[in-house]
Amino acid sequence: MTQVFQTECYIFIYALITAIATGLGALPFIFIKKITPSVMGISNAFAAGLMTGASIGLIIEAVEISYPKLIFGLFLGLIFIGLVEWLLHKAERSNRDTPAFLVNKESFFKNYKTAMIIIIVMTAHSAAEGIGLGTSFGGTFKFGLMMTIAIAIHNIPEGLAISAPLVAKGVPWWKAALWSIFTSLPQPLFAVPAFMFISYFKQYLPIGLGFAAGAMFWVVFADIVPESQEHIENEKAGTIIVLAMIAMLYLQYIL
Repeated sequence: MTQVFQTECYIFIYALITAIATGLGALPFIFIKKITPSVMGISNAFAAGLMTGASIGLIIEAVEISYPKLIFGLFLGLIFIGLVEWLLHKAERSNRDTPAFLVNKESFFKNYKTAMIIIIVMTAHSAAEGIGLGTSFGGTFKFGLMMTIAIAIHNIPEGLAISAPLVAKGVPWWKAALWSIFTSLPQPLFAVPAFMFISYFKQYLPIGLGFAAGAMFWVVFADIVPESQEHIENEKAGTIIVLAMIAMLYLQYIL
């Protein structure tokens, strides 16, 4: 087994762990049927801070190699996630009929439109996170491990957000956990190809790091932060975000 192939296997396993971590968000529903809005707000704020700190780490890594390529990568990340969101909103507005292969599951899809929209959006966002994870291993292995921890922690409240509307509609907690894990499967699927590309084309590493940072910044500020502020005061959300960001930056420093 070559060193590169062994590294790719490790990356797939680490990315798979981040996906499984999403299912942990459904565990509270074993004991309770409803999560308070304040807990959701705090969880999202904490996740936003971790993701912001991790994205700053990607930028620092890229700046040391090529500043212009970093800027280009940031723009690519913004365009990518913006296009994904536009396609999702366009699909939502079209109000198309349920695909034929889902007809037998209409008892689920007919009544859980909001939950399914959340699942689709989270799945699309997971692709960007998977690219970010794989790209981070193109820098140093320790930095990749740090990104794994950050995304895994971030995925737990994300799984909570996915599970909440499902459980509220009567879906068993374990099915909600499986749906949550499903939304994060793009992470292991995209992480390895992203790492392979960066490994063979090292000159594009700053672009890849910028791409991942740009996409994750968009997710943080367009989705996670506003959702947090819906449930808790802006001042409280801001404080938690900054403290979590500081913690992530300090973790990068000590590693």
